[in-house]
Amino acid sequence: MPKTTPTGSTVSPIDLPAAVPLAPAAAPLRRLAVVIPARDEAGCIASTLEHLHLELRLAGVEHEIIVVDDGSTDGTWEILQDVAARIQALVPVRNEGLHGFGRAIQRGLDALTADAVVIMMADESDDCRDVVRYWRKLQEGHDCVFGSRFVKGGGVIDYPRLKYVLNRWANLFIRLVFGIGLNDTTNAFKAYRREVIEGCRPFLAPHFNLTVELPLKAIVRGYSWTTIPITWRNRRTGVAKLKIGEMGSRYFFIVAYVWLEKYFSRGDYRRRPATLAAGPAPNRQAA
Repeated sequence: MPKTTPTGSTVSPIDLPAAVPLAPAAAPLRRLAVVIPARDEAGCIASTLEHLHLELRLAGVEHEIIVVDDGSTDGTWEILQDVAARIQALVPVRNEGLHGFGRAIQRGLDALTADAVVIMMADESDDCRDVVRYWRKLQEGHDCVFGSRFVKGGGVIDYPRLKYVLNRWANLFIRLVFGIGLNDTTNAFKAYRREVIEGCRPFLAPHFNLTVELPLKAIVRGYSWTTIPITWRNRRTGVAKLKIGEMGSRYFFIVAYVWLEKYFSRGDYRRRPATLAAGPAPNRQAA
């Protein structure tokens, strides 16, 4: 059932964005990692981890949960130690270098040992049940699975009005510039096979602009992807870390950088055909 937007209307029931067909014989996946950056999330991190672990365990998904403490000062690290004593799948990691949302995610990606990864927010604004759905779609052979809150079946709850308007304009701009159907590129909550992560290195974005660098690089470099509807709920505890006024130029820099790669790199960074699974090359949306 569509969710309500900040304006009180329902999310438009449009079709899912066009996706890139998957390879004919993708390698099977055995284990999933969930990477969660956390900074001063003492009020919610324990419940997020307990709910996530429960959903994955009930679905029979072998997993590891990597939480990166990005310089917390409110006891988040101590809570992680306590939860790790009860949940063996939890891997607490400290970002000892420069801090930043993107840097914390990169630290988590460096620590993962699983075959695939989902990036998720610490405040459980992302639905833990959608993590299981991501895993199942990856199992179908897709390299990436991108969720959208703005398609039929998805939605948002208590989305701040200004953030909503800016989000829709930013995503429209990205769609037009890259000629893609994905309409929620800026959302961090996405899933990738491990080879996609390795194929998109090195990462440049140290802050929230990593949320657009990862999917856009994956698309431009020729990895297959599909989209599913997801839901998002505004945080109920703590303070949002995204500072809209500070991120505009940083988002634009990353979009411009990947756009230059798409049109001027002459395919130097694209996924090599030899790395694809055996069989005829899949059709892929032009990137």
